Amino acid sequence: MVSYLNLIGVAVFAIGGALAAARKGMDLFGVVVAAVLTAIGGGTLRDLCLGVHPVNWVTDSSGLITAVFFGVLTFVFLRLRQPNEISFNVLNVADAFGLAIFTVLGCNVAMMHGTNSLVAVTMGVLTGSGGGIIRDAFSGEIPLFFRREIYATASLFGGVCYLILLAWGIPDGSAMIGGAGVTLCMRLAAIHWGLALPNLARYAEGSGNQG
Repeated sequence: MVSYLNLIGVAVFAIGGALAAARKGMDLFGVVVAAVLTAIGGGTLRDLCLGVHPVNWVTDSSGLITAVFFGVLTFVFLRLRQPNEISFNVLNVADAFGLAIFTVLGCNVAMMHGTNSLVAVTMGVLTGSGGGIIRDAFSGEIPLFFRREIYATASLFGGVCYLILLAWGIPDGSAMIGGAGVTLCMRLAAIHWGLALPNLARYAEGSGNQG
């Protein structure tokens, strides 16, 4: 199940990365690079933090091949039709699914390496959001992780839910589905209703005006 979830996560993140690159008018090479960076970026950062050498995609190239395939497929799809907002709105949805899947996968891998719960949740958030951060930086956007939108918070809650379900004796596969479901629902709700955490932007603006 972990292998299947990983490939699904790679695919949806690759689509999201390719769409983000397409919005910037990149060529085929740029689109594929963005797809690969998005798909394997979070897992690479996680493995480096956990001291896993070599990282996952070096020993198992299925994820890398999947990322390249869906990057090319997305490019071809967009070339055969006129880009529109509906196409690019898929970016947010694909990113939400990727975030949900890689959050629980990151927690799962961390737990298998004997980390405590706090580190496991942190690795879940890093795995889920790392690819998106790299994608947005590559395409010249402010990463969603650092915006007001509920993003990392959804990943955090999903990771915590996964560990709680495990502590209750829920089988690992069901716990992963539950944790991913929490992350996905929170992220899609934030996209649909524009939900965001409170911030202190008005104070920052005020101080700027005074300066």
